[in-house]
Amino acid sequence: MKTEDRKQAIADYKKRAAVAGVFAIRCRATGEVWVGQALDLAKIENRIWFTLRMGSHRNAELQRAWTAHGADNLSLETLERIEDEELAYVRDTLLKERVQHWRAELNAFAA
Repeated sequence: MKTEDRKQAIADYKKRAAVAGVFAIRCRATGEVWVGQALDLAKIENRIWFTLRMGSHRNAELQRAWTAHGADNLSLETLERIEDEELAYVRDTLLKERVQHWRAELNAFAA
């Protein structure tokens, strides 16, 4: 890849719109579900998987599931997208409401 192409690819990546939303992490081995929110759904799996691999995820139960059953038994899925919400406080309030809805709906823990 040429330097100009690489620079353009990086610039395009930085300009992309982040999509906020609600996600679920499921453990196939135990059936447990964790639900959380992210300001950028495209990046959340890498962030969570990194902390789990390092053994430093803030949710002890999720970390235990990762350690006991491994990455192959955990999956992350998007439950809901919050697109085109320009006002941060409206987006944040909506995310909190939807996370509560999905935790109740799925009988899930906080991610």
